[in-house]
Amino acid sequence: MTYRITGLDPAPFHAFYGLSDAELAGHGVVRYRVDSCPGFPDRVAMQDIAVGDTALLLNYAHLPVSSPYRSCHAIFVQEGAETVFDQVGHVPPVMTRRLIALRGYDDLGFMLEAEIAEGDGIEPLIHRLFDNPAIAYIHAHNAKRGCFSGLISRA
Repeated sequence: MTYRITGLDPAPFHAFYGLSDAELAGHGVVRYRVDSCPGFPDRVAMQDIAVGDTALLLNYAHLPVSSPYRSCHAIFVQEGAETVFDQVGHVPPVMTRRLIALRGYDDLGFMLEAEIAEGDGIEPLIHRLFDNPAIAYIHAHNAKRGCFSGLISRA
């Protein structure tokens, strides 16, 4: 069973690129000058943002389903990000260098299974979760802070 990991579409974030800090604040968005790497994981390109670049911290509805599991949380997006991570059979380093919670959902948005893994343990866990035919997709989250990390689908 192969899998595909994709970053977020940058289109919903375009409206924030280049706004003043005051304008961002009006939308509940905060701009950070990145001062450490790793530390600010971009959810579009699925990579840690380089020191000196800017990150936008905002609330994102990562599970906008009509179920009790409907959910949103804070994420970082690199200001100006355009290139979406989209790879089959490859877990990006932004995930492997963190403790990751993998949550398997069915087609109705109900969580069926959840486990935590890190490093080389993430890929086998993806395969194990997809061994359950009822799991339609997996959401990856940073286990410590809970931020949405990426969507994992069957390839």
